[in-house]
Amino acid sequence: MARPEEKAQAMLNKWVKMRESENTPQVSKRRPYLASQCEHLNDAERWRRQIIREISRGISKIQNPGLGEHAIRDLNDEINKLMREKYHWNKRIVELGGPDYNKIERQNQLMEQGGGKGGQQGDSMGLEGSSGYRYYGAAKDLPGVKELFARNAAKITKKKRGNVYKYITPDYYGLRDEEDGVLLEVEEKAAQERRSQVKKLRQEYRLEHSSETMFDTSTRPIMDTDKFAYETDEELENFAMGTGGILGTADAIAAHVAVPTRELVQQTILERKKKALLDSLQ
Repeated sequence: MARPEEKAQAMLNKWVKMRESENTPQVSKRRPYLASQCEHLNDAERWRRQIIREISRGISKIQNPGLGEHAIRDLNDEINKLMREKYHWNKRIVELGGPDYNKIERQNQLMEQGGGKGGQQGDSMGLEGSSGYRYYGAAKDLPGVKELFARNAAKITKKKRGNVYKYITPDYYGLRDEEDGVLLEVEEKAAQERRSQVKKLRQEYRLEHSSETMFDTSTRPIMDTDKFAYETDEELENFAMGTGGILGTADAIAAHVAVPTRELVQQTILERKKKALLDSLQ
């Protein structure tokens, strides 16, 4: 039977351990199924590092082509699943106030693509297929995968200028816009609206200027509003051509003013000087 001192020491040790367990935060040993269930930044960082370690181990295993086709496909699916899970954990870390690892990883990928030989991607990035699915290691050499990327590479080849011109049709230059009749209908509607608007303005002009002389161009210059005094656009064009042609109405009026000769100018100046001298003597 134990002595009382040993019993007291054992109870003291149990009490100390209990206090330490209460003060120490409970750390879950199992990664949450959803990243949104994690509420602490440190835990999210820890789970992200765990996923990265699992991805690294998977990429190392998939480099072995002797695993067999089925094992390689299953392992490649598992790596893609872990990559999607890592993406969600990166988003959760940003929501908890941590760094944006998705942005950092994209920048690293761009640097790796630019610095690689021949622009080839590394094994850590893999070959991207449809819907963001990637192939890593020996999965790139699986039946059907090489043919898939060969077809995609043929589609991405740069087109030559001559090949581009082959697909240019008259529709590109708008030569067939009137064949369906839609454009003509729209233009006719716009022309009718313009005619009705001009007709309305002409009627208002006649009511306001019924008592004025509208065609006497020698007494006043032609204003912009005088164009509403004519019944049709053809009459307005004929009037413009008759008065000034392509030079305009103002040039036509100036052409009818008599230009004084040199003798007439000298005589006028002499008379003004005589008049000024007589005014000064009086």
